[in-house]
Amino acid sequence: MKILASFVIIYFSWLNVYAQTVPAPASKQIKPIVIQNGRIHVGNGKVIEQGKIIFSEGKITYVGAKDGGVNPATSEIIDATNHDIYPGLIALNNSMGLVELPSVRATRDVQEVGDFNPNIRSCIAYNTDSHIIPTVRANGVAFTQPTPEGGRMPGQSSIMQLDAWNWEDAVYGADLAIHLNWPQKYSRQGGRFEGGALNDSPEYLEDLQELTRYFQEAFAYYNMSKPTVKNLKLEAMKGLFDGSKKLFVDVDIAPCIVDAVEFCKKSKVNCVIVGGGEAYLVSKYLVENNIPVVLGRTQSLPNSDDDEIDKPYTLPGLLHKDGVKFALSIGGNWQPRNLPFQAGQVVSYGLPYEMAIAALTSVPAEIVGLDKRTGTLEVGKDANIVISQGDILDMKSSKVLHLFIQGRDVNLNNKQTDLYKKFSQKYKH
Repeated sequence: MKILASFVIIYFSWLNVYAQTVPAPASKQIKPIVIQNGRIHVGNGKVIEQGKIIFSEGKITYVGAKDGGVNPATSEIIDATNHDIYPGLIALNNSMGLVELPSVRATRDVQEVGDFNPNIRSCIAYNTDSHIIPTVRANGVAFTQPTPEGGRMPGQSSIMQLDAWNWEDAVYGADLAIHLNWPQKYSRQGGRFEGGALNDSPEYLEDLQELTRYFQEAFAYYNMSKPTVKNLKLEAMKGLFDGSKKLFVDVDIAPCIVDAVEFCKKSKVNCVIVGGGEAYLVSKYLVENNIPVVLGRTQSLPNSDDDEIDKPYTLPGLLHKDGVKFALSIGGNWQPRNLPFQAGQVVSYGLPYEMAIAALTSVPAEIVGLDKRTGTLEVGKDANIVISQGDILDMKSSKVLHLFIQGRDVNLNNKQTDLYKKFSQKYKH
């Protein structure tokens, strides 16, 4: 018994030490803060040299190059000379906060049983005590969209801010999207790493018919004033038909992108294409129908064996040239920390720098319907601001000095910085 008691004490002591690597959320902004002399990237393509930003009570009150009329004696002054200022970055379509260690089943809460689960809310599974989150916000990411996986309709997603005590505090935009994994139209012969011809999938039409019936049933339920029996799954679908939610359709192949958009048009729902590996082949169609795209990871292999090897890198530039509205994203649970560096890489392949910033800030905010609150550094919006010592898109020079979320100065310490500080002492003796 004494041995067991000692083990329990040691175990929980270790847990306590481990938990301390996640900093406590920042306190509310107390007095006005003035950031001056920095290069301001507004997020909509505009740049203000030697600019000034003032925010109070979590809201931006001034952005420009002139004096904002704040009393320096009652304000906190931050000198951003030779520094860059950006809106807080938004990481769409990932599993951060839902998965801690992919190899440990108990830390994965990203999927439910069944094919159709539009009522499942990923936000309630979001883990604000994740040790991954502080490492991601240290690179300027202020918001995430934890996305459910598996099945045909895995559930709903919300926009969460990365500095909160619990999931309720973290919700920035609740249940804004319902996700749909589009059926596979083609199947490839051969194994996973073998080449082979693409053949029509025999199940494609059956899957589409099933999907059509489901949406027809949901629309009929939506038109019922007082349903006799409340159906939680169909209740969740109402948001698609009244416009309060968007359908995020995960699809890559060009013909399937067209099929998905036509399906959404017939179903009278607003859609967003997710992935969009071959979106450049139907860019004109996407522009005509005003369909935005959330691109998947660009640091990946081409979508087709016939594509150029650098197609994932050139894809954002091609879509920008054709006028397609798109956001950059990177999936996974810890990978969003590399989101700004992924954007920096595609800049060298043809995407203008400020458009890359917009693809991480204003465009994702617009896609999820939060552009009146965040995404750009403009008066009246929430003070979601990043100050970087170098180029935030450059892995070698980026060093985030401050991250403000709704005016709160977020603690940027994390497990990795703690380990760096610890082991840097090894060579000082």
